[in-house]
Amino acid sequence: MTQFSEPPVQEKNYSIFSILIVDDEEGMQVFLKKAMTDYFHRVDSVGSIEEAEELRKQNHYDVFLLDINLPGRSGLEWKELFGTPSESDIIFMTGYATIDMTIEALKLGASDFVLKPFSFDHLLSSVTRCLDKRILIRHEQALSRDLSQLIDTNIVGTSEKTKQLKQVIQQFAPSRANIIIHGEAGAGKERAARRIHKLSGRSGPFVSVNCSTLSFVDIDRELFGSNAKDKEGLFTIANGGTLYFDEITDLNYEQQGLLLSVIQKRSIKPLGSSKEIPIDVRIITSTVKDILEYIDNGLFRGELYYKLAVLKIEMPTLRERRSDIKEIIIYFTKCICKDLALPLPQWLGEIHTDMYDYEWPGNTRELRNLVERCLLLNISPLQYWNRRLDSALGNTTKVTISVSNSGYIPSMNETSTVAGYPSDWSLKDIEKSHILKVVEHFDGNKSAAAKVLGVSRKTIERKYKEWEEESNYV
Repeated sequence: MTQFSEPPVQEKNYSIFSILIVDDEEGMQVFLKKAMTDYFHRVDSVGSIEEAEELRKQNHYDVFLLDINLPGRSGLEWKELFGTPSESDIIFMTGYATIDMTIEALKLGASDFVLKPFSFDHLLSSVTRCLDKRILIRHEQALSRDLSQLIDTNIVGTSEKTKQLKQVIQQFAPSRANIIIHGEAGAGKERAARRIHKLSGRSGPFVSVNCSTLSFVDIDRELFGSNAKDKEGLFTIANGGTLYFDEITDLNYEQQGLLLSVIQKRSIKPLGSSKEIPIDVRIITSTVKDILEYIDNGLFRGELYYKLAVLKIEMPTLRERRSDIKEIIIYFTKCICKDLALPLPQWLGEIHTDMYDYEWPGNTRELRNLVERCLLLNISPLQYWNRRLDSALGNTTKVTISVSNSGYIPSMNETSTVAGYPSDWSLKDIEKSHILKVVEHFDGNKSAAAKVLGVSRKTIERKYKEWEEESNYV
């Protein structure tokens, strides 16, 4: 007799997965289906391979619980099931097993082999192990696709606008409703989306996609996956989690239709498959554009907009929360120093009062850029802002390189012979110039330069190699 016991306490959420039980014992079917329904999205049961094949043609199943000894064709003879082993996991159940039978099952691609009589706990553990692997793979795919998902999602500041934003995010996060975030470039729309996901309690990953890049790929394969190429789409990877579409208005009319269809059906069909796969994905979108104007001009589907904008968030600009600037600078400085393994500068928290009057067209992205420049130049935001003012007045501010026992210290000096970095230089240009000047000061001794720069010699060598490759490419 198969031993039954109370199911263990469920610690993870497996409600996005589907199970098919194939067993000719009706009592086994009834019990397993009833017991597993509390754990999974869909649980079906049949008594033969023929019935199972019909259901498999209509529905997607993540795990097959397959009895080997069935009337007609045995479980080991269901060759069609093993054609796409990555699509589903197969767990064989049998009352007896020989070594040859076990080897054949493993060769076919079985994920596990359960001997009857078994306890329900044991069988459920076997199923969840298979699903845990799928969840882990999806998280790894999301991570490899977007390493920045590990960034801090804190919304920094105590201004009234920031408090309102935090309150809205806290209120919206637990809901399953789709959200659209509108705001200027650099205002932190993706950070807000990540914050919503983090507070939502959803078990799946946060997956971000830039809609402008979808014009250059096969969007069906990218979003829905492909059986032929053994590729899971973004909706599958994000199943149980959040899929973030950055700049949603960049989707063309046809692509908008595909997205609308998925939202309406709550399922996807991978390329090369005839089966609909149910998905549980929360969609968050963002844009800097006026979507209602796009709708009026026939450039965006109104029906899609209302599906996406169940909840709406308006991101405040930095100039609307100027009182947060000092706190944000301190926060960015600590984050960047931690990432680069740098000590906190003595000027932490020092800013120019004129920074509160600046319009900040690039918002918090521009402010972070300023902090990175200051750390690379080893000058405070106050000194940096003074240099901007001098440049605006037509004065030429110079930079000298001085070295003390404590390391490299660039200093502002009106009489120096080395010109400061142009304000339109990229951070990459500044970094390159900065490193080259320090290496030159030490007569080419990269080890000494690396020491005062606070990095390893290998880092310096790697930078030189990158610059050489870029030069050869050009």
